[in-house]
Amino acid sequence: MEGDHELPGYTPRVGSSQTSHNVLTTGSEHTISLEDNKGHKWLFLSVRSRAPTPDSLPAFYAGDVISGNVTLDILKSESSKAIMLKVTAGTTLVGQEEQQFLVIEKELWSPTTALPDGSKVSKLEKCRHAWPFEMTLPKETEVLDRKEKKIFHLPPSFTERASPAYINYKLTVVLKRGALRVNQILTTDFAYVPITRPDLPSPMLQKAYKENIPLIGPEGDPEGWHILPTTSVTGTLFGTKSVNVDFTLALPKPLSYARGSAMPLRLTFTGADEQALDLLSSPLATRVILKRSLATGSDAMSEDAGKHTDNFFVEIMARAVFWPARESSTTGKRVLEGEVKLKSTFKQSIVFPRFVVRYHLEVHPFEVAGFMHAPPVSGPLLAQLVNVTSFHAAGAVMRSFAPPEYAHEENENFNNSVGLLENGNQRFYHHGGLGLA
Repeated sequence: MEGDHELPGYTPRVGSSQTSHNVLTTGSEHTISLEDNKGHKWLFLSVRSRAPTPDSLPAFYAGDVISGNVTLDILKSESSKAIMLKVTAGTTLVGQEEQQFLVIEKELWSPTTALPDGSKVSKLEKCRHAWPFEMTLPKETEVLDRKEKKIFHLPPSFTERASPAYINYKLTVVLKRGALRVNQILTTDFAYVPITRPDLPSPMLQKAYKENIPLIGPEGDPEGWHILPTTSVTGTLFGTKSVNVDFTLALPKPLSYARGSAMPLRLTFTGADEQALDLLSSPLATRVILKRSLATGSDAMSEDAGKHTDNFFVEIMARAVFWPARESSTTGKRVLEGEVKLKSTFKQSIVFPRFVVRYHLEVHPFEVAGFMHAPPVSGPLLAQLVNVTSFHAAGAVMRSFAPPEYAHEENENFNNSVGLLENGNQRFYHHGGLGLA
């Protein structure tokens, strides 16, 4: 789901843009059921969602109305106290109990409420009963953050294999029974996706994407690019010559990029030694990576979260590719164009109590045969926080401009090269899942 053109249809409810809700009119219908010990299916939950197929988990966006039916097909009369429908959500750290941040309940039936046909009964008779329902997902929730209640936007679902933490959303039907009788529960997880978009890039960059013409770099579009501070690289070339090369990295403003897009980059090298410039500006020498961190626990939102290594997890998500820029090199200067591919399966950035997902773009020491950094450098030369959104900016899809011969390199073989797997303060896990959150 990389763009609005792929979304199922919906009907906006009447109201302002801040309070309107979306009733889905197309999409997939999901049905789950409970059966008795004789194989008779007697309790059904059906719900329509944005998921691509009925076999997928239901999926909803911010502002959606969860609508469907609860059906009871009983073979004998049933004395129950109530039938309830619940939407719940919570964060779970491995080895700990879930901490809920959202609970919405709706009573579908009780002996004091009317059936869908308007009648009231003290118990449910042998037949098929059905209750249509609608429940609106709020866009915000109140959460206790360091002993203070604050309002936060609902975070997206976050489920990954072997992840140390999860954000789960559930839709549950509860058939409440009397004393000494066990309640019957039917539940399904669902994916929740907040709608987040980058602000539009500069007019020049917008024109390039719309008209499929080459991007204008920071020299021709200074308002459209964020240029990181100049960084010096010093070392020894072929064991005999000391050299110094400065470089700058530029990213398009506003440092927010949609998953399923390509993040453009510009690397500019300057220096007095032409041989050193040629070697360090080789596309194969660059090591620019996109790294994702997950901070959990009570101090996850703190700037010092990374210092508590038991609750801080890092993974390399992508490596940038570079190629010679269209601008011709000049004496004392070399320029590379590049980009980072953000897969559509990436999770969007999250800032929520006990659960924070951030992305950083990092430049690591250059790999050049015959060149030794002096002094040796173990960590990144520079880093920049970037935001990853769930959808593209309206009217501007940041597509790839990489030439065919410069294929995007996957990150599987890159972890070892930057020494992260040997760092005991960092852990790794697989990414994947629905690609919805």
